[in-house]
Amino acid sequence: MASFSPSLPSAPVASAAVGPAPLPHFDAPAPRPCADSGRTAQQGREPAYLTHYRTHGFAVVRGVFRPEEVRKLSHACDRVHAKAKAHGKSFRHQNVFFRLKEDPALGPVVRFAQWPAYYEQVLDRFRKDPRLLEILRPLLGQDLKQIINQINWKRPGASQVEFGYHQDIYFRRPRAAYRNTHSCYIQTAIAVDPHTKANGAMKLYPGSHRMGALDISRGNRVMDRSASDEDLRRLGLDPSKLVDLVLDPGDVAFWNLYTIHGSGRNTTDGDRRVYLNGYARAEDCDRGEWTFRDGKPCDLGEPVLVHYEDLYTRPGPHYVDD
Repeated sequence: MASFSPSLPSAPVASAAVGPAPLPHFDAPAPRPCADSGRTAQQGREPAYLTHYRTHGFAVVRGVFRPEEVRKLSHACDRVHAKAKAHGKSFRHQNVFFRLKEDPALGPVVRFAQWPAYYEQVLDRFRKDPRLLEILRPLLGQDLKQIINQINWKRPGASQVEFGYHQDIYFRRPRAAYRNTHSCYIQTAIAVDPHTKANGAMKLYPGSHRMGALDISRGNRVMDRSASDEDLRRLGLDPSKLVDLVLDPGDVAFWNLYTIHGSGRNTTDGDRRVYLNGYARAEDCDRGEWTFRDGKPCDLGEPVLVHYEDLYTRPGPHYVDD
């Protein structure tokens, strides 16, 4: 894994022991399809979670990661948060990016951190965990690149933690670098905390993955907008069809590049954190970090081109104007 040391003060991480990468444990506990995905598929037929994904554009596999694993993930998220918060403003070093927003009541609030897996070993293990590959293999195969590695936070009481309704295809730029976009890319989300309607769980629009690319955001930044039903009505969509993505810690949700989704504010007393990892079939993607080759996990080396267009011309640590 590439050596990366952000230029900032931070709490030491030596106290967080990192053991060998966990092996798949479908039997302890066994992942199960989400409650609304229908009956479990009969033996020899496609698993119910895959049928649900193909039909609705998203699905959930529950209990993928055990409680003790989620605790390690939670501590890793806390360490990343401390590094990001210490800057007080948005900061970049190569592909690692901390996005902060100034909140009128709370001061600098960390919205997300991109590619913390370059320097945080626990997060690196999770992004290439064989259990994620087993979930995605029927859809993407076993040669995968990664183009999203991100932690999102929803801090209680913060005024700007919503994500307006959008499709992830909007962020796949340049578009020529991604082929067969309806089938080559899947976004995954590991729940670090419980996700409920009260703390801003994601809302998805079933079947929207079949609608093609839609002008939902009208050019406005997703993280600067609220999840407004009016944006859906403007496109002739019925907001009552939205589904709340309710998750327990350790559950894995995943959705299509074209599935409409967004999320609201956190009205509870605790954080709502999610660890996002987006994967693409390698042959259909010119960018991204190799994550699995022939089904085997890949270590991170020197950062390669993903989103940050100035990676090779301005790689050094610097602050970013909002």
